[in-house]
Amino acid sequence: MNDLDVRSRIIAAGRQLFSEYGYHGLSMRRIAEVVGVSKAALYYHFQDKESLFLAVLSSYLEALEAEIERIVQEEKSTAGRLRRLVLTIFSQPYEERAGMRVASQDMAHLSPKARETFNRLYEEKFIRRVQAILEHGMAAGELRQMDPQVVTWALLGMLYPYFYPEFPLILPPGPELALQLVEIFLEGTAKGK
Repeated sequence: MNDLDVRSRIIAAGRQLFSEYGYHGLSMRRIAEVVGVSKAALYYHFQDKESLFLAVLSSYLEALEAEIERIVQEEKSTAGRLRRLVLTIFSQPYEERAGMRVASQDMAHLSPKARETFNRLYEEKFIRRVQAILEHGMAAGELRQMDPQVVTWALLGMLYPYFYPEFPLILPPGPELALQLVEIFLEGTAKGK
């Protein structure tokens, strides 16, 4: 097995284990055991738990960024793009979606440099991409002209509770819920006149 395969296996195991145990509840020893490598091999690829944690979060954000790019290429309307985005996020396995929850809960335990790195990646690969979809909708006349940052965070605020397993869910994250949330976001809840 080559170094790239081992690194990918470590990141995949880290994604699942961080979502299950959180940052402080997980040891590098446990990750090495699950992957089936020595601690020395683990430290060869990642200098410490913080660097592995950032690699796990970065891989999630890179995959999400690529998916958003695909959605933007394939869907022409803002509503279509938002539906596909939320459906994509909600169709991810829990440990994928949990990456953002784990990041928000454990970010305070990381070094300032690691927090800065994550915040930059999060803004660049996710927030700005979502905001660009909404700005395009405003420019095309599909959405009202409003502050794009406020609109972006309103949308994300609707989605974030579904990243937490302990949140009491009426509907599990899935197609029905995704479409309902996008409908509420786009149309509101006021009865038409």
